[in-house]
Amino acid sequence: MKTKKIPLRSCVITKERLPKQELIRVVRTPEGSVVVDPTGKINGHGAYLKKDIQVFEKAKKGNALSHHLEIEIPDSVFEQLNELLK
Repeated sequence: MKTKKIPLRSCVITKERLPKQELIRVVRTPEGSVVVDPTGKINGHGAYLKKDIQVFEKAKKGNALSHHLEIEIPDSVFEQLNELLK
């Protein structure tokens, strides 16, 4: 029996390659807004973050996420990310 291929994605902060289930996707939509995408299916340019509060803090402190998405990230996005972990 064939084993099912697990898609791997890279965290933009830690650079770890992890299965999609262990990551959260943040998307810059075609309209120019930034949203958290728990389903992984929203249209737009996406960046993945590891599901870890320390990674979220590094993303907020540094500019890696905003650099990757090429747009300023509002604080409401980081609040949504923290709510998803609780």
